[in-house]
Amino acid sequence: KNPSRGRSIYRFSNAAALEETITPPVKVSYTQHLINGQFVDAASGKTFPTYDPRTGEVIAHVAEGDAEDVNRAVAAARKAFDEGPWPKMSAYERSLIMLRFADLVDKHRGELATLESWDSGKPYEQSAKSELPSFARLFRYYAGWADKIHGLTVPADGNFHVQTLHEPIGVAGQIIPWNFPLIMFAWKVGPALACGNTIVLKPAEQTPLTALYAAKLFQEAGLPPGVLNVVSGYGPSAGAALACHMDVDKIAFTGSTETGKIVLELAAKSNLKAVTLELGGKSPFIV
Repeated sequence: KNPSRGRSIYRFSNAAALEETITPPVKVSYTQHLINGQFVDAASGKTFPTYDPRTGEVIAHVAEGDAEDVNRAVAAARKAFDEGPWPKMSAYERSLIMLRFADLVDKHRGELATLESWDSGKPYEQSAKSELPSFARLFRYYAGWADKIHGLTVPADGNFHVQTLHEPIGVAGQIIPWNFPLIMFAWKVGPALACGNTIVLKPAEQTPLTALYAAKLFQEAGLPPGVLNVVSGYGPSAGAALACHMDVDKIAFTGSTETGKIVLELAAKSNLKAVTLELGGKSPFIV
């Protein structure tokens, strides 16, 4: 027998860990879709609840997007790409807007970290001291790439000139998961903006709040209307509508392998759009 075993188990008991639930000191200000630079209700008027994982209580009711909302967002992104200033800006000008956004993230780090922890259930210290600094740093990194993307002059046999030219692909549809909402936002939005694309982003229905807040900061940083659109909602409705949309040029998805197969199928059956998938699962743990 080990006399210390009982004490060791007691250290991990929740009997002594009960304490009053903290109400996060932040106001939830953005719960509507962001389409063409404006926060708007869902076309259907529907909303869905996003929950506090600690208590199961509703944090806020968020606009529930479906095919009509995706159509509106894609139309805004298409117009911004075809007629707007974003793809025509110099790469340096695009980088300045992304750098201003990173500065605003630093300024509002407390609100973003609080929303991230409240909506996803992760410790505040992780959000504030690890993920938010990384989030701002990622956008500064991608901003630095904006004016360093170039083609090549390729040697060729005969009297020919061979040159490659990199151009933005167009409207990028992006679907991100719940586990690292802001980091996933950065990995999807940052490269697409640096290259001059326009975006329709669908955050995970479990964690939509920080994507909407961050999109608002991009508006403050000077991003033109329609360049970044955010439609919240569920995968089978909003996500599927984005994956099969005929006017979306690229889909980037992070999530389960099962859902990734559906995204790839919808993309292939529509306009055979380019698809990037980050798939997999989580390792099992015994706690």
